[in-house]
Amino acid sequence: MDKQHQSHRRQLLKQALGGTLIMVLGPKELAFGAQLVAVRVWPAADYTRVTLESDVPLNATFFAVSNPTRLVIDIEGLELSAQLRDIVSKVRSDDPFIAGVRVGQNRPKVARLVLDLKQAIKPQVFGLPPVAAYQHRLVFDLYPTHAPDPRMSLQAQPGAPSASAAPTPATPGASSASDGAKAASASALPASGGSPGAFISAPTTPAAPGIARPALPNQQSDQAADAMNDALGDFIGGLKRPAAPSDKAVAKAQPGRPGDKPQDKSGDRSSDRTADKASIDNDNALLGNAKAGAQRLVVVALDAGHGGEDPGAVGPSGLYEKEVVLKVAHKLRALINAQPGMRAMLTRESDYFVPLHERVIKARRVQADLFVSIHADAFMNPQARGASVFALSETGASSAAARWMAQKENSSDQVGGVNIKNKDATVMRTLLDMSTTAQIKDSIKLGNAVLGHLGKIGKLHRGKVEQAGFAVLKAPDIPSILVETGFISNPEEEAKLQDDDYQRELADALLQGIQRYFAKNPPLARNRAL
Repeated sequence: MDKQHQSHRRQLLKQALGGTLIMVLGPKELAFGAQLVAVRVWPAADYTRVTLESDVPLNATFFAVSNPTRLVIDIEGLELSAQLRDIVSKVRSDDPFIAGVRVGQNRPKVARLVLDLKQAIKPQVFGLPPVAAYQHRLVFDLYPTHAPDPRMSLQAQPGAPSASAAPTPATPGASSASDGAKAASASALPASGGSPGAFISAPTTPAAPGIARPALPNQQSDQAADAMNDALGDFIGGLKRPAAPSDKAVAKAQPGRPGDKPQDKSGDRSSDRTADKASIDNDNALLGNAKAGAQRLVVVALDAGHGGEDPGAVGPSGLYEKEVVLKVAHKLRALINAQPGMRAMLTRESDYFVPLHERVIKARRVQADLFVSIHADAFMNPQARGASVFALSETGASSAAARWMAQKENSSDQVGGVNIKNKDATVMRTLLDMSTTAQIKDSIKLGNAVLGHLGKIGKLHRGKVEQAGFAVLKAPDIPSILVETGFISNPEEEAKLQDDDYQRELADALLQGIQRYFAKNPPLARNRAL
């Protein structure tokens, strides 16, 4: 009996040890057949992002191939699935970088993606740990070999000063074989860094001729910028002449600005606007004098918050903050561009993610006079309502709510997905962390002017400008504010934010606040070397 009992105990012990060994191996070692949760593609002129979201971390290797140009990606521990095949249908015809995608089982336990490319690229590949609603993400960012110049966007806008001397952008694909060999070498270089759970290697491939790339993009950008500077010089020179009566009429005809709603509000609302008209006209007259005194173009950087992988706050009906604020930003840009001597630049034109520090860099690249970041608030209490304006603080948040708001907005990089091992980005973030007292004072003046006009179209959550350490407001030489247009978590305000007419009212209120700021704080005269 004892021997039989001991034998039974040994058997139980072996089973227990076997179970323990399986537990020690854990899900990563047993990840053969990792499950894809979702596949997403975010095309944009700046770069295209491909995201593979999975239940466990994925490992990948990639290399570039020429004739035709393509990027080959091998993903370990992954079998073909409906989710992976779905990436083929997610590529849009207007994607600037990806012409098409092919998927296959390269070998057991290794799935292969082949991205057919429209131009040479500099890929960045990195992993992101779980955050917010996302599980593990493997990210492929396809950047052009030469980054687009934000100065070009000012030139391309309707109504911008013409630059007839500017060369036509080269069509991707027209280049010499020697240029293609250089691009192939650049494309095959490994992206720096990665993150836990995503070991990335990029085998170098021999330089091959024939890889397409735009011809002389740096020279092209510089020539276009010089041509635009000449056109801006002619335009600014015209500001020295006394304004014609028609110009004054345009400056003072507020209801005639593009995007204004017909005045069919209630009597109280109409009377408020009528009572304020004299003040607005006076501000416009002062603004015209300020522009003439400065004798240069006034540029406003508009930042639509979140985007791409980062939806921002989500309303009760499923409305995304990133969609609302982009629409408001587009409407505000149209209004600003309709003003004599003013132009607006968007930090993102469509639904893709831009890291916080890059938004500031874009504004500085065009020497913006103001930076306005547009958002929509959210809170656990659905009754919270009203617009708010925030500026940067050097000494700490002005309230617990402002501190919480800054922490929430600063987490955008984690949700949107940033390659934290990118050394250039780290250096730029350090350089931008140099806010000045003068910049903060001017930001508060701007915030007060905007807050005053937002209060005329709806309720304010706070009647004064709040301050906290917002990363996106850290341009040391540009007055910068963050505007929370309302609480998207409030059902009533969500409905208003979704309404096209109310978005236009918001844009108009922001414009009037900006104009009032410039009327009292004329921009400094300086050489606009775009």
